[in-house]
Amino acid sequence: MGERPILITGAGQRLGAATANRLMDEGCYVFVHVRSSIDQAEALLAAAAERNGRKCGEVVVADLTDDKDVASLLSSVASHGLVAANGLHGLVHNASFYSQSSFEKTGLDMYRSQVRLHMEAPYALTQGLLPALEQAGGSVVAIVDTSWGRAWEGLAHYTSSKAGLRQLMLNLAGELTGRVRVNCLAPGAIMAADWEAEHFASVLEKVPLGRSGRAEDIASGVWFLLNHPTLSAHVLHIDGGWSIHEE
Repeated sequence: MGERPILITGAGQRLGAATANRLMDEGCYVFVHVRSSIDQAEALLAAAAERNGRKCGEVVVADLTDDKDVASLLSSVASHGLVAANGLHGLVHNASFYSQSSFEKTGLDMYRSQVRLHMEAPYALTQGLLPALEQAGGSVVAIVDTSWGRAWEGLAHYTSSKAGLRQLMLNLAGELTGRVRVNCLAPGAIMAADWEAEHFASVLEKVPLGRSGRAEDIASGVWFLLNHPTLSAHVLHIDGGWSIHEE
């Protein structure tokens, strides 16, 4: 069992799963958080155990829009024997929900769920796990968004809450200087949702590298940020150079 425990939220599928795989293969013990993708997470852990010849982590289940679930997740991770002994090497805020909905049709309930998921849960988890992170000399990485400073049709609820996450992390990087490093990673065109295939293709036309990235590219970026000893308050764009493009 590894002595570098890491919690990744939303790690059962897509970018979170790729990141969990990278960290487990690097020898970390990963708390694979999911809300409903339990079967996928268990399969992920089973495959990692077979590859590495050891138990590589465990599934932790919580609805991050529910305060009681967040508190339960905090308690279970903080009191885990491995964390109690070694602290928490890393906390990766990856959980997200991405859907298109026009501003006029998006009610406060939907918006509040985005704020809870993208801002309130990362706030509570970072605050509650801060002693364990300090114990291990650990760091925090948040998956933010390249929508910063741009307007996207039908995504006001998503882009604004992700922008809030970005600002929260940058502020914590300053406030927690010398205690815990805090960074962000902003993926570009990596994995398209079914409903955005046309938009995804139009974005790729503007990407200087001329192609999408891979989930493994994001995983490599997270690993880099978690372990680089002097990086903090940094937003790492993994976007094929798209961030230099002016709309």
